[in-house]
Amino acid sequence: MPSELNHCLQRLQTEPAVLVTVAQARGSVPRESGAWMAVFASGMVGTIGGGHLEWDALRQARAHLSAPPGTPSATWAQSVALGPSLGQCCGGVLRLRFEPVTAADTERLREALARPLTPVALFGGGHVGHALVQALAPLPFEVLWVDSRDGVFPAELPGAVRAEHSDPVQAAVRDLAPGSRVLIMSFSHAEDLDIVAACLQRQRDQADLPFVGLIGSRTKWATFRHRLEARGFSADELAHITCPIGLPGITGKAPAVIAASVVAQLLLLEHAGPDR
Repeated sequence: MPSELNHCLQRLQTEPAVLVTVAQARGSVPRESGAWMAVFASGMVGTIGGGHLEWDALRQARAHLSAPPGTPSATWAQSVALGPSLGQCCGGVLRLRFEPVTAADTERLREALARPLTPVALFGGGHVGHALVQALAPLPFEVLWVDSRDGVFPAELPGAVRAEHSDPVQAAVRDLAPGSRVLIMSFSHAEDLDIVAACLQRQRDQADLPFVGLIGSRTKWATFRHRLEARGFSADELAHITCPIGLPGITGKAPAVIAASVVAQLLLLEHAGPDR
């Protein structure tokens, strides 16, 4: 479960909250429909976009939480125009839903607030792999992290990350979730080549890996291309591999910079559609 939702549900076990949800959104608005924040007597989890919009929603929620015992606990809604009177000039309109919640609502909220997660298969537990796991953790991705070596994964993993030891490493490709975005950055070029070949074979058989990205230079890819052609893969099949990975123009080689560039690339693919 994403850490934000997990944190919200854990707090809810010991104190009530008011769940504020963007029920409808029209025009230019700071958050999309479905965005939420849980307001507690002190503190909050999540955000509906900040600014005066959020400040006023916090005020209303906390006024309800501080009401005398026995005050009716009913859901209410409010339409908000983001204009000069609110101090925000976005120009759109939001409908906010305010819902008092307690520990009794945990399972219902777990289902209602969980975002659909896109599967990512990350091959490689090196420095960039570690940076990518941290960068992906707060985003709507479910990560399978694969390596052939023992002892490369940290003892604690973010909630939507699962680590798997696979030897040979390319054997894990067979059982990847359909629709997985694949990122290949093992400690060995030989392993990288075998993983790419396994992905190409699966794509030939099932056509269900919409993105396969390989870390490395254009020189590395030229060498791989020649070797993969020798294994019988066509130019059209090889065109499915993205190498180098990351957004063009970002040239930094620090692991965190590479991770940020690759995650931005994945987010652009999500925006383009499920099959891109």
